[in-house]
Amino acid sequence: MDIFLFNSLNRKKEKFIAIKDDFVGIYTCGPTVYDYAHLGNLRTYLFEDFLIRTLRFNGYSLKRVMNITDVGHLIGDMDLGDDKLELRAKKEGRSAWEIASYYTDHLREDLTELNIISPDIWCRASESIKDQIALAIDLERKGYLYKISDGLYFDTAKFPNYNRLSHLPLSELREGARVEKHPEKKNPTDFAVWKLSPVNSKRQMEWESPWGIGFPGWHLECSAMSLKYLNNNLDIHCGGIDHINIHHTNEIAQSEAATGKKFFNYWLHGAFLNIKGGKKMSKSLDNFLSLNNAILKKGINPLAYRLAVLQVHYRKPMEYSEDSLRQAEQVLFSLYKQISCLGNESAEVDKRYLLAFNQAINDDLNMPQALAILFKMLKSDLKPEIKRASAMKFDEVLGLSLKTSIEHQRLLDQDDYPDQLTHLLDLREEARQKKDFKQSDKLRMEIIALGYIVEDTNEGQIVKKK
Repeated sequence: MDIFLFNSLNRKKEKFIAIKDDFVGIYTCGPTVYDYAHLGNLRTYLFEDFLIRTLRFNGYSLKRVMNITDVGHLIGDMDLGDDKLELRAKKEGRSAWEIASYYTDHLREDLTELNIISPDIWCRASESIKDQIALAIDLERKGYLYKISDGLYFDTAKFPNYNRLSHLPLSELREGARVEKHPEKKNPTDFAVWKLSPVNSKRQMEWESPWGIGFPGWHLECSAMSLKYLNNNLDIHCGGIDHINIHHTNEIAQSEAATGKKFFNYWLHGAFLNIKGGKKMSKSLDNFLSLNNAILKKGINPLAYRLAVLQVHYRKPMEYSEDSLRQAEQVLFSLYKQISCLGNESAEVDKRYLLAFNQAINDDLNMPQALAILFKMLKSDLKPEIKRASAMKFDEVLGLSLKTSIEHQRLLDQDDYPDQLTHLLDLREEARQKKDFKQSDKLRMEIIALGYIVEDTNEGQIVKKK
């Protein structure tokens, strides 16, 4: 069955055609690991997970590369200011290497909590310095770079159609929106390929280069690592929509200038997660929520957030609120309860619903429609065992751990709880009936401390082991 994806390069849905018939190469822009990933970041990683699962569902094998930016990403996303890792290291009194390691580990934990398939290749910017220097040398030899007082810059005037991904006039792709203007640059859109370390100041992360001691520009790493690990399989490049105008535009320019070949055939971008009056969730705006403080500490099942993300198309803005998250949690556990009542017999998947589901996910990852098909199937008059088999098949893409939910339900049905847990559950139910939500949340934390998670559904409290 054909897959159609919205290609930001051409601003339209296009039939997906892999460079190799049954294999797909995917590069997904990872985080700058100077802080926890926020829910907006995780929404992007979830949409990429839906893409990976959809391709596999359609029979493709694939290689997914994800970078870890641990050097070179400056405040403001441009070419002036402090390095985010170095700045955080000074603030916390730790080394930049320790900062990067700590937040990378937390990212991996978040991906696991959300049932996101891990990339095939994780690659750190700091571990590919030789590759980045080699790419810069090639660009310099071909006449695309020039040196000024603070580093080596790419001359965008020498690259035709520099704005073909952003589709914006060059006059709108100018510096100054986030940082001060750079007086030495030839063109406002020129960007740093190699930054020189400040005079009389030693950075924690810096390397020797043909141009002096310094560090790579933020954009260089993604070009170098995607060319290294995917080479002739540059099928799909993904990221958030905030990467279009600067980061991904610059990646295309330097990569195609170096190789003379097209740099990725399809570009997919996820929309923002908004919070508090339609503002995007962002670390720079200091309004971000992490998976830990917004979900795990409140005893909410993290897959409730996955379900909430599934309910909004990846190219549409999503509004965050705790109420909507708790509603998604109720839907999730209602779904778990439904699935647990369908028995354990294996059976063939219903072909009509399978076809409809496949058409939905292949239509630019239409997960809201795919969910609707799942719920419609569960309400149908199909035999229970066929419903169960169909739901399990759909979950290969949805990733809601429906199979695991059945095992949880079996434990719940045994009703073998410690006396202390039973007492806390009774107290919490009383608090909920009185609408004393502060006390209810306090008791929820005591239940978590015992090693259990409690979820609220229309049928009452549901408990499972952590």
